[in-house]
Amino acid sequence: MNSVLALVLAVVAAILGYYVYARYVDEKIIKVDPKKATPAKMYMDGVDFMPTGKHVLFGYQFKSIAALGPVTGPIVAMQWGWLPGLLWIVFGTFFIGWVQDYVSAIVGLRNDGQSFGALSYRLISPRGRLTLLAFIYFYLILIVAAFGDMVASMMAKLPSVPLAIIALMAVGMLSGWMIYKKKIDILVTTAVMVVLALFAIWLGSVVPIPAQKLVWVVFALLFSYLGAVLPIWSYTQPINYISFYLVFLGMLGAIIGILVGHPNFTAPVFTTYTIGAGPLWPILFVTIACGAISGWHSLVSSSGTARQLENEADTRYVAGGSMFLEMVLATIALIIAGAAFANFDAYKAALKGGPATVFSVGMAKFFGFIGISESFGTVFAGAMFVILAITVMQLVVRFARIATAELVGDAVPAFRNQHVGAIVTCLIVFGLIYTNTWSYIWTLFGGSNQLMASLALLMASIWLAGQKKSHAWTFYPALFMFVTTIVALGLTARSLILNVGKLQAGTLKPAAGQTIGLAIGGNAVAAAIAIFLMVAALILIYDGLKMYFKVRGETQAPKAPAAQAAPGDD
Repeated sequence: MNSVLALVLAVVAAILGYYVYARYVDEKIIKVDPKKATPAKMYMDGVDFMPTGKHVLFGYQFKSIAALGPVTGPIVAMQWGWLPGLLWIVFGTFFIGWVQDYVSAIVGLRNDGQSFGALSYRLISPRGRLTLLAFIYFYLILIVAAFGDMVASMMAKLPSVPLAIIALMAVGMLSGWMIYKKKIDILVTTAVMVVLALFAIWLGSVVPIPAQKLVWVVFALLFSYLGAVLPIWSYTQPINYISFYLVFLGMLGAIIGILVGHPNFTAPVFTTYTIGAGPLWPILFVTIACGAISGWHSLVSSSGTARQLENEADTRYVAGGSMFLEMVLATIALIIAGAAFANFDAYKAALKGGPATVFSVGMAKFFGFIGISESFGTVFAGAMFVILAITVMQLVVRFARIATAELVGDAVPAFRNQHVGAIVTCLIVFGLIYTNTWSYIWTLFGGSNQLMASLALLMASIWLAGQKKSHAWTFYPALFMFVTTIVALGLTARSLILNVGKLQAGTLKPAAGQTIGLAIGGNAVAAAIAIFLMVAALILIYDGLKMYFKVRGETQAPKAPAAQAAPGDD
């Protein structure tokens, strides 16, 4: 099949989803009220609560949800062939992905911008709050460690990339100062900052900054620490906003390249039901996380975006629209993996160098279709890959310090300090990357990410039922994602436990540079975390379903007619 058809399918699905399904939900079920005061306006503090225009917030939202998931997931999933991944990206986003992002923002908006920890206490149970916060913290640590290692590896591998990322910090902070302090026109600010950022990407190819991987690990964590403690308008939001345009330009260049070059898929339609990673169901559904549905998005929408929306009517555009655009990004990544290489064997050979290699090589080829040099295309793709990861890392650390304060702040008051929570998170992540033990835990990311999505959809269903609103559109996706991810985590835990036995028996060799003891410990710890996540999720689902059916029963039960006063009663 020609790759243009896959791209058209994704674009048509995005248009129909946004203008038909999402509009119906927005206007007929949620019934957004443009006149209703939002948490951003009621509690504006210049730190987390900040009224923001919908166009700026759209860029922030997209760049906050679009990390490496929509790129690496489809590239890895190509091992099943191009059709399974394409179907999950399109239909997963249409029926589940945008739904979770949008309704998470709405629940946050209608509940004073409360975090999921606070919401779970009220919507599920006190035990649910504690369990969910512990689940979220482990989940966030997984993200930062994995993305941090990938960022550092790419910056060490391509010395032409670091200058662009350093410049992004300066450009982002400068744009925040220009927009919010100097009130300079946003279009002028955006144009100037994007040009400066593109110049920095080009300059990086002329002035490379070589350094060891460990240096860039520290840099990535410093970048994230600043994003966790500085006011959101001064650092995180403007950096992610400017980053949006860089990523969007990369997407636009790839789309034009696909239309001009219109390459056919060289990968097969379907290979086999079970690959090295596992069976198609459930492993495909956790391999392609962001780009179809991602629990991370629910945290961004509820704890971040809901605190910045200045108009309730902007929610569909910001939360729903961003998810549909991410679906297009995931489709581009799928096309890169399936159509940018001479044959399927060439794709598999490139995949041995990691998804980043597949992405940079394929992106450079598509840029070549429109006359952009391969050298610049490779640098741009490498910078885009790092931007996708590092701009999300800062938000993850921000949410992790919030979760830390809610989880142990009462017992250890020091953790209520934002600096303490952020520093502790960064130190834990540094230890995981330095010892390379994160690689064992990374296998849990897909399952825990999608499990978070099922929990977010369940909480939304409880809230909708309590509000006497239709909730089947969130409840059934929640059940599907829960069953799928519990099975996926179970398979992962089983594989990790078997690895321990194989390492002890000498039938499995540890990864390069690791001792057998470290490999055994890494697999054992990862298996324990997998089991913990499964138990925590089962507790949350049990408490959540009990509350859901209780609330649904209360709202559906007919009310007894009010007793009429007898004649002569006062």
